[in-house]
Amino acid sequence: MHRLVVRDEARNVLLRAMYERCPLLGAHGGEVADLAQRTAERLGLDRGSLRAVRHAAELHDVGKLAIPDAVLEKPGPLDEHEWAAMRRHTVIGERIIGSAAGLADVAALVRSSHERWDGAGYPDGLAGAAIPLGARVIAVCDAWDAMTADRPYRPAMTRDEALAELERCAGAQFDPAVVAAFIGVLDEPPARHLQAVA
Repeated sequence: MHRLVVRDEARNVLLRAMYERCPLLGAHGGEVADLAQRTAERLGLDRGSLRAVRHAAELHDVGKLAIPDAVLEKPGPLDEHEWAAMRRHTVIGERIIGSAAGLADVAALVRSSHERWDGAGYPDGLAGAAIPLGARVIAVCDAWDAMTADRPYRPAMTRDEALAELERCAGAQFDPAVVAAFIGVLDEPPARHLQAVA
């Protein structure tokens, strides 16, 4: 069987598992994937890298399948123990995705999707250019989607509030070049037919 077909079948199984466990996780992954693909295109990534970024964005929360509902759906702030459990989701996601045929590049991006430009992220404390570019893209797009959606513990931010937060965190949490590219994507007219990379 063709390698890309095997890869797509593995990805589809994981996406289905996410939708079955938590439809909101699946929907969030789709939104993040569209934004990540457009941002990565603006940054000039090649087709293979675009594919890995899109698939990693779709699956970046798959490790949350192993996080208890009481933590995932908690209406208030997480305590220290709950945060420790939540921080494991990128490593769990890497293991789950890495066990699927042809998705090793996607697994690596998922592992690094919560690293920070200043080195204060997790799980490896990577900083700056040591963080894979695709993971830096996903981090910005994930944060945007989280900020602009209602959550059990807070209402959605407005577009202007979320933009201000991204700009404030550029150079600390986020790669400034990725933030600039992302803002450029937001300023573009909405893509009528975003061509998802296969």
